[in-house]
Amino acid sequence: MPHVRPSFTRRRLLATGALLSWAGATRAADPAAWARTLQAARGQKVWFNAWAGSERINAYLQWAGVELERRFGVRLEHVKIADAAEVVRRVRTEQQAGRRTDGSVDAVWINGENFYAMKRDGLLHGPFAESLPAYAAVDTVGKPTTRIDFSEPVDGMEAPWGMAQLTFYADGARVPRPPLSLAELTAFAKANPGRVSYPRPPDFHGSTFLKQVLLEAAPERAPFQAPVVAARFAALTAPLWQALDALHPHLWRQGRQFPASNAAMRQMLVDGELLINLTFNPNEAASEIAAKRLPASVVSWQHRGGTIANTHFIAIPFNARAKEGAMVLIDFLMSPLAQARKADIAHWGDPTVLALDRLSAADRALFVQPGVAGVVAQPAPALPEPHASWVGAIEQEWARRHGL
Repeated sequence: MPHVRPSFTRRRLLATGALLSWAGATRAADPAAWARTLQAARGQKVWFNAWAGSERINAYLQWAGVELERRFGVRLEHVKIADAAEVVRRVRTEQQAGRRTDGSVDAVWINGENFYAMKRDGLLHGPFAESLPAYAAVDTVGKPTTRIDFSEPVDGMEAPWGMAQLTFYADGARVPRPPLSLAELTAFAKANPGRVSYPRPPDFHGSTFLKQVLLEAAPERAPFQAPVVAARFAALTAPLWQALDALHPHLWRQGRQFPASNAAMRQMLVDGELLINLTFNPNEAASEIAAKRLPASVVSWQHRGGTIANTHFIAIPFNARAKEGAMVLIDFLMSPLAQARKADIAHWGDPTVLALDRLSAADRALFVQPGVAGVVAQPAPALPEPHASWVGAIEQEWARRHGL
């Protein structure tokens, strides 16, 4: 049965209820300590370094900035970046220069290898995440990647913000039977030469595709949950390169060139140049259909044996100027009100990190959406990411073999 979106008036009332219940959660989570944080944060400006490659995400952060200042007197400055790795380099440079209390970054949107690098090199403030009031509703049981980031324990050093899982989509009129495994995708590419591709690594989506192929092709996955060992790298990744060797000759431009990003591939899909796109947001196609950038005939799917999934997070560098303001920002972004808006395909469509059954009826109602086209009909199992140390090693070897 399709869901029914609450009316505008009802949604305003529900939003008010969500804020009140969130405030109640705040009082239950060491109210004196949180009150001191709120007081210290008032008047601070938070320089939030976050990827800026999506108009919807940028608009969402603009909304969050307005709400943050209105409710808490904290100003949000969205520092638009192309890659979180550049932020890691900047914070590391500040550490090496002895800049320990006046850093240029107050919060950063990261996960995976960037988190691993910052945690390993002592570039993070914390632990802080599990002491935030809103964390009480995070689904750490049903969504275990909220505490494990690319096989690396989070240990409270970053706060979960949203969920992601590798998802494919295509126009159902052109692809009536989507390929539901690596083997089926390879057969599909052979039957449709030049109409399939993936973004060029180290683009995030391209690297994720490589990891998906690795996990599907490998006879066992357990070794990839541990840090990479140079002596075993060639043997363990051999199935990946064999699978790509079978796939590449049938790709767009025979696998000699690759699109720059999944956004570029989306346009190629619209133009009919490609038949399939991939994304790490299961609701991307639904959001694009709602925005009338994709036709309603587009369908989404995941490989039946599972696709790579993870959580994306927000962290605070060790030398942030506005640590209190950053914590208030992050707590608000984890609140039911902000999470529901983020999950709404009309705004972003990014799946929530919260356990809805822990929320009040009013808070749960904020997440109700109408039945929409383009969503994944049968969600597949979530495959855990390989350990973060595998990413760079795989990207380097891919560049050696296929970078041309």
